[in-house]
Amino acid sequence: MTRDHASAAHGLTSALDIEHVRNDFPVLNQQIHGKPLAYLDNAATTQKPHHVIDAIKYYYEHDNANVHRGVHQLSERATHAYEGAREKVRKFINASSTREIVFVRGATEAINLVAGSYGQLTVRAGDRIVVSEMEHHSNIVPWQLLCERTGAALRVIPMNDKGELILDGLNEIIDDRTRLVAVSHVSNSLGTVNPVNRIIETAHAKGVPVLLDGAQATAHISVDVQALDVDFYVFSAHKMYGPTGIGALYAKEKLLRDMPPYQGGGDMISMVTFDKTLYNELPFRFEAGTPHIAGAIGLGAAIDYLTSIGLDRIARHEHELLQYATEKALTIPDLRIVGTAQHKVSILSFLLEGIHPHDIGTILDHQGIAIRTGHHCAMPVMTHFGVAATARASFAIYNTYQEIDRLFDALNEVRKVFR
Repeated sequence: MTRDHASAAHGLTSALDIEHVRNDFPVLNQQIHGKPLAYLDNAATTQKPHHVIDAIKYYYEHDNANVHRGVHQLSERATHAYEGAREKVRKFINASSTREIVFVRGATEAINLVAGSYGQLTVRAGDRIVVSEMEHHSNIVPWQLLCERTGAALRVIPMNDKGELILDGLNEIIDDRTRLVAVSHVSNSLGTVNPVNRIIETAHAKGVPVLLDGAQATAHISVDVQALDVDFYVFSAHKMYGPTGIGALYAKEKLLRDMPPYQGGGDMISMVTFDKTLYNELPFRFEAGTPHIAGAIGLGAAIDYLTSIGLDRIARHEHELLQYATEKALTIPDLRIVGTAQHKVSILSFLLEGIHPHDIGTILDHQGIAIRTGHHCAMPVMTHFGVAATARASFAIYNTYQEIDRLFDALNEVRKVFR
């Protein structure tokens, strides 16, 4: 079934001018092995629009200087752009103050910051940290390290074979020794959108704070940290059309105020003597050293880009692509979809019977189609489904029905080669 036939059959319409959007992304205009690039690896990292590239380029060409302490014009302009990006992040997730927005290298560093600072402050031997079975390694390993340091224990919210969290026993999993619940907003390996409101309400009823890993959420759905009443929220720019090496930690100000510094160095201090150091005010207390200024500016530009198009329109387009791809997948008898949750975004993980995902990915690459194969930094998910790896196609704002058609035509060629 072609894109046009699918649109007619299912009423699939999009308010987006996809060709106009695709022209915003220069990397898409190339060939791989003599074939037009179909980039379907967006859950790993998204491509960058001209708007982001130009913002970074402008900073380096016109405003390159260190921030905060300089009195010359370049430093003042750089500081204005850097702190302007912080305000854009605040508005994007509806934090109440820029004091609650800490720039970090990405979601991974943000989680490590919370584990190293809040965890150091609150977790003791016999305490518990709760995660879910579908977490990315970056939302497992930092808590394991914290448990090793403190004598605490990790508890796990299980999931079913659709890839949905089983919350029936959540009241027992979160108990009076639980010090934090840390779960993904959206699963990177399955695409599941978790019922985070219910998790937060249950945890808060027992006085337990919640961290949400939003790395896979912010490019696809609107996030309102005040409406969620979440305590910590983390995300990375590179998964939402921004640069690599930059992201943000949101934390309620009342929590940040009591947390000890995560790293020491310049800019996180207000006064230093050999006898004592006084720390800077929020959020700078958690931003030691020269920050990734260009990255923050690029993140701000990515937010501008997403906002100009509208997350609702993006979500509608991506939902239609996922629905179309899922319907095509269901017509292949030896293809198994891994992750069939009722509420999903933008990710189709699958297996072809008797064919290793790495072989699938290699053959698709020679057709100009980029997907991800492997365990997706989610080995416990693979263990749950009894597999070592999956093939994962993940969709973004610039993907088309024609690219999905090419994906499934290529998968049928893979089946012929191995049959």
